[in-house]
Amino acid sequence: MVDFSRPSRNRGFYVRMRLLHKQGRQEKSYCFRYFRWVLWLSLSLYFFSSYLITNHPRKLTAIPKVTVSNSKASRALFETVNTTIQQQPRDHQDLLKDLKVYIYDLPSKYNVDWLSNERCSNHLFASEVALHKALQESDVRTFDPWEADFFFVPVYVSCNFSTVNGFPAIGHARPLLASAIQHISTQLPFWNRSLGADHVFVASHDYGACFHAMEDVARADGIPEFLKKSIVLQTFGVKHQHPCQDVENVLIPPYVSPEKVQSTLDSAPANGQRDIWVFFRGKMEVHPKNISGRFYSKAVRTAIWQKYSGNRKFHLKRHRFAGYQSEIVRSVFCLCPLGWAPWSPRLVESVVLGCVPVIIADGIRLPFSEAIRWPEISLTVAEKDVGKLGMILDDVAATNLSTIQKNLWDPQNKRALLFNNQVQEGDATWQVLNALSHKLDRSHRRSRQSSNGHATRDVS
Repeated sequence: MVDFSRPSRNRGFYVRMRLLHKQGRQEKSYCFRYFRWVLWLSLSLYFFSSYLITNHPRKLTAIPKVTVSNSKASRALFETVNTTIQQQPRDHQDLLKDLKVYIYDLPSKYNVDWLSNERCSNHLFASEVALHKALQESDVRTFDPWEADFFFVPVYVSCNFSTVNGFPAIGHARPLLASAIQHISTQLPFWNRSLGADHVFVASHDYGACFHAMEDVARADGIPEFLKKSIVLQTFGVKHQHPCQDVENVLIPPYVSPEKVQSTLDSAPANGQRDIWVFFRGKMEVHPKNISGRFYSKAVRTAIWQKYSGNRKFHLKRHRFAGYQSEIVRSVFCLCPLGWAPWSPRLVESVVLGCVPVIIADGIRLPFSEAIRWPEISLTVAEKDVGKLGMILDDVAATNLSTIQKNLWDPQNKRALLFNNQVQEGDATWQVLNALSHKLDRSHRRSRQSSNGHATRDVS
């Protein structure tokens, strides 16, 4: 018979194992308590430090976004965005490295003959001349039209000055441009192969490619059919739908002579003192005339004159003065109201001479917004709120004026708005070329390269 009872000699082993197991549990309990204590201490330190970080006052280097808005004063818009957020640096050379522009060598009647009048290359519409001159000396110029991305058509349409009032008469613009297109389309194949889609024109007057100074006529006439497939460099631009920008376009600034600007800056007070608070010199009708159902400046300038001509803080002058830039460089705020068109050379002159532009032109688009942070360097006041200008500008002076001026005086702004005789990196012509480099989908040469994998001379 087999005895299944546990041998007595194993009893001691069993007791020892029980004792060891109990001792292990005690050690585990002690480790668990230690771990729990360390965890509690760590969490306490974490939450305490978080509290200190979120509640301790800090000196902020960023400038907060500020909007000047007063229910009594205006819906004037001014924003200074976080100035610690800078635009990403770009390799400027790479942007334009492979861009090629061919300039048509047109008969002199289309361009240089107009230069016999000295005003042609110096008045506010002279960007058509300045761009032509700068591109002729530019590295992007090619003398081989087969390798060109774009074709520049240099026709000066703004130099036919009226003998009556001295203003440019642009009634000849459409036939002159049509004649130029007829010429290039019969001499070379490039216009016909793209119907002008890679051709570039300048329309630097009131309503751009509509070629009329009065909006109602400009709207009715629209853009000539022969230009509708091309690229137009124009000073006119608005944020809403408008027939005069119903074309591929690049918004450019009006022309202001860089030499004249530099001369004004050289003659400015050495201490940089600005003793004029608010400045405007230009046409301000006391009794606005009704012209074809329209009032000049939509009567905005008249409202400014009527409200502030007696205010000593407002330096308002209705008569011409050749040296008026010397007044801008002494001014804190410069009014830039619309005329017949929304844009004005005062906008450029104010920026390059360090006077805060006060833009009064509802819906206006501003040039080169990629390079110039307009909301940081200017004020925008609704046309209906011009009667509250005094209150608005006082509010700005009490809050953000020094910040606006600091942003305004960034040399990049001045550089981007001026056309030089030779292209300089970042200047107005460079900005145009930069804009064109983002329209290479219109380049016939590039499209052929994409489809064939290599350059092809298309003789169609």
